[in-house]
Amino acid sequence: MPGSHSKHSKPLTHKPAMLKKRYTPYYLFFKPVRLRTLTTCPLPLDPPTISPSATAKDHKSLCLSLVDDLIRRGRLPSAQKVIQRIISSSPSVASAISAVDFATMRGMDLDSRSYGVLIGKLVSFGEHGLAEVLYSDNIVCRGIDPASELLNSMVICYCTLGKLEEAKTHFDRLIDKEFLPSKAACNALLRELCAQERVLEAFDYFIGINDSNIHLGFWYFDTLIHRLCCKGYLDEALYIFDKMRERSGYAPAVHLYKFLVYELCKRGRVEEAEFLCSEMEANVLFIDKLMYTSLIREYCRVKKMKMAMRVFLRMLKRGCDPDTYTYNTLIHGFFKLGLFDKGWLLYDWMVELGLQPNMVTYHIMISRYCKGRQADCAIMVLNNMISRNLLPSVHCFCVLIDALYEENRSLEADDLYQKMLDSGVVPDHVLFFILMKRYPGHELLLAKKMLQEIARYGCGFEPSLLSSPTRTFNQEIELLIVEIVRRNKNLANVAFGIFISALCVEKNAEVSMLCMEKMLGLGCRPLLSTCNSLIKCLFQEGLVENAKSLINDLQNWGMVPNLETYLIMVNEHCNQRDLASAFDVLDQMDDRGLRPGVAIYDSIIGCLSTEKRIFEAEIMFKRMLEAGVDPDEVVYITMINGYSKNGRAFEARQLFDKMIEHGIEPSSRAYTALINGLVKKNMTEKAYLYLDRMLEDGFVPDTVLYTSLINQFLRKGELEFTCRLIDLMERSKIECDLVTWIVLVNGFCRNINRITTRRPILANRNSNRGRDMLFHLLEQNAQERRENILSISTNSSKEITFFALKLVWKIKDSRFMPNLYLYNGMISGFCRAGKMPEAYCRLGLMQKQDICLNQVTFTILIDGHIRSGDIDRAIELFNKMNLVGCAPDKIAYNALLKGLCKAGRLLDALSLSFSMHKRGFFPNKASCEFLLNSLCASCLSMDAFNIFEEMLAHHFVPCRYNYNWLLCILCEDNKLHEAQIVHDMMLKIKRGRSLDEVTKELLLEACYKQREVD
Repeated sequence: MPGSHSKHSKPLTHKPAMLKKRYTPYYLFFKPVRLRTLTTCPLPLDPPTISPSATAKDHKSLCLSLVDDLIRRGRLPSAQKVIQRIISSSPSVASAISAVDFATMRGMDLDSRSYGVLIGKLVSFGEHGLAEVLYSDNIVCRGIDPASELLNSMVICYCTLGKLEEAKTHFDRLIDKEFLPSKAACNALLRELCAQERVLEAFDYFIGINDSNIHLGFWYFDTLIHRLCCKGYLDEALYIFDKMRERSGYAPAVHLYKFLVYELCKRGRVEEAEFLCSEMEANVLFIDKLMYTSLIREYCRVKKMKMAMRVFLRMLKRGCDPDTYTYNTLIHGFFKLGLFDKGWLLYDWMVELGLQPNMVTYHIMISRYCKGRQADCAIMVLNNMISRNLLPSVHCFCVLIDALYEENRSLEADDLYQKMLDSGVVPDHVLFFILMKRYPGHELLLAKKMLQEIARYGCGFEPSLLSSPTRTFNQEIELLIVEIVRRNKNLANVAFGIFISALCVEKNAEVSMLCMEKMLGLGCRPLLSTCNSLIKCLFQEGLVENAKSLINDLQNWGMVPNLETYLIMVNEHCNQRDLASAFDVLDQMDDRGLRPGVAIYDSIIGCLSTEKRIFEAEIMFKRMLEAGVDPDEVVYITMINGYSKNGRAFEARQLFDKMIEHGIEPSSRAYTALINGLVKKNMTEKAYLYLDRMLEDGFVPDTVLYTSLINQFLRKGELEFTCRLIDLMERSKIECDLVTWIVLVNGFCRNINRITTRRPILANRNSNRGRDMLFHLLEQNAQERRENILSISTNSSKEITFFALKLVWKIKDSRFMPNLYLYNGMISGFCRAGKMPEAYCRLGLMQKQDICLNQVTFTILIDGHIRSGDIDRAIELFNKMNLVGCAPDKIAYNALLKGLCKAGRLLDALSLSFSMHKRGFFPNKASCEFLLNSLCASCLSMDAFNIFEEMLAHHFVPCRYNYNWLLCILCEDNKLHEAQIVHDMMLKIKRGRSLDEVTKELLLEACYKQREVD
């Protein structure tokens, strides 16, 4: 254009050729502009300086003038395009809005594209709130389908405002319309998903974005890999890692390799971690000693010492010098397997290389020797440690003192404790827990003694100076703690922990909470073990919400729950049969990246087995193995017990043999669990073989074995053989414990009136032979014969009743204090024998000892009153259950329902049946048969028909007598349609149910009366 030139044009110093005619901009045709006269004179060397802002203003003014002219000429689409161009080129928000105001004042409505450009401009300038309002008012409310540019802008807008769901919705609309999302929108969405810790969703979107060939920065690869690993989604992290390599074609950065190796080792996937390390070696990337040690530690944890040594040797070969931590890891691995010689070899190797063993080295050796019941070797290591002028820590003393107590070497343990104090080592809370186990019932006295020693040896003052005859026991403890707080805050944490733990053992949750509040008020920080003790106490006292609140407070105190915390939670939930909450705890652990220990799995497996959910228990056991958790003997015994109690003796045998294959020597408890399951399934000859193996392994039959056998044979109704076992138990000088008495009382009480109420259980010939073989094998370990105090010669009802009562009276002479289960057994015996006054006498004793009645107690008494014909008293007891906070369970409902039917109170029985339905219960088969029989006897045909239909709905098939009777009364009442339904339903069941002759005649006669016979 004349009068101006580009910044790259050169000044003309000679006469130029004739200039070509230039193209005149289109807007000049619509607005008269005075043009300068073209000239052939040379341009000036210094052209006039033109301000950019002035140029922009002139350009905008020209554009707005063009818009005016286009509107005047009626060319609105062209005007819209000019406005869009003005908005898009506006240098500020105010400039863009002024253009919109200009168009609005001239009556021109912006189209969706114009609003899209404006909203995009607002988003780029950070005016996200204003952009959202414009979008809502002018696009959403008008039902306009937004274009791809607008959707991209709104994704960025909503992400910035933190409205992730709206952002995802708009992003998904882009995909649904097959638009390609902008890189900025993808960046915004992934960043916000990561910021809100929704990493799995971020992963899903990342895969879709990557597949669309939208190349994002490496920041997203790094961020997603880290966040996915932290959440435990290793497979997804590895997938992104592979995608990253495919895209770049180069080896990823070392820090990503390191992070993945650490996380894989943490999750027990050591083979994959080692593969990544091999890949690093192939790419000539440096692997430090920490990475090698992580591989070694994980191989040691899973007892693959050959693999661990292979990594160690490769580490040496590549010139990476191991440190003391690496050697300690290997020593711990060998000592854990009992390979002490190889552990000592590594110890010598470490010393030869000039690396000095530290406190951890010696603690590993001492603790493993103690666990292997080799306390003398542990003492030798302790002395070696002292000879090297290395003072043992309190932890070294703790494990050794505990081991000496386990070997019944109490005097040596006390001497070692005093030696520890004389060495200036201050006792801690761990030692308190060890001593507390040895002196039960004296927790507070022991806590005071240990606080005095902390004051004397840790704080340097004599605690006796604080003693005064006017102060109480608790006041002296409080003064001790206050003085310890004043002198040493770290020891004050230990002192508070010891005192609170002692209070928790004594079930004093209220005082424990007050003590915790005081501790926090003094600026002390509670130990995690102290919090765990209090959490356990709160759970046991039923203060579940307080326990959960304390767990939430841990994070505010800078602590996170450890495996012991989660174990306490799982144990308490399982004790309450609240498996749903126990599984929630597992999910919480998974979210935190924690791997449950074998004790947690054992608790859940045991609860599932008790609930007869053995299939789920199997799944949990397999899940434990797949997680890389090594099962110990305890969890094997739990699983064997579960199989045995659920009648799966074959699987119990398989698991027992598998346990031995894995190098775990079975204990007497493992043998007892298996023998119990075999006897239950009448496989007594197999039980004899395992009992023989048990005796060969040096185990002597004990109370637990005899109790399990007595329980099984009582359940089989073999009372005479049970008495022979009791006699043999006494001859072997094996004393009955409380569980034995409970089994005996409950077993014999269950068998009262057995002859008159049901058929005796007949054992087959092979079972009897195996039973006798079992008995003779046990008899070989018996002592001289003594007089049989408890004996039974016949299986008559009268004899069994007398024997059961004799057992109840004998308990008075035992050294055990009866508990709830034993009292329930005794009350049941008196009720079954028709001696209700004696039953209530036991109930009175039970209440005097502050033993709370449960549903079982009430159900036993209700059943007792029904047996004695006092149905009103049974109803009164049933109603009382709700008043005392002991809601009736399904068994109590069924007991009263049968009683009401026997007493002929059908309206009450039907009313109780409806109440059961409201509570979510349904009568069992026996109760339904009683109810159906009673309704038929009262000729209530339709009520009986309704019960019949409900029985079939719950897969209960009425007995032949009842359904024949039901057909009879339906025919008598001319209810032929219902009678036909009953007849057809019974034919479909295909259980050989046929009508008797009387019922057939009645049915034919009824049909004839209605002329329905062909």
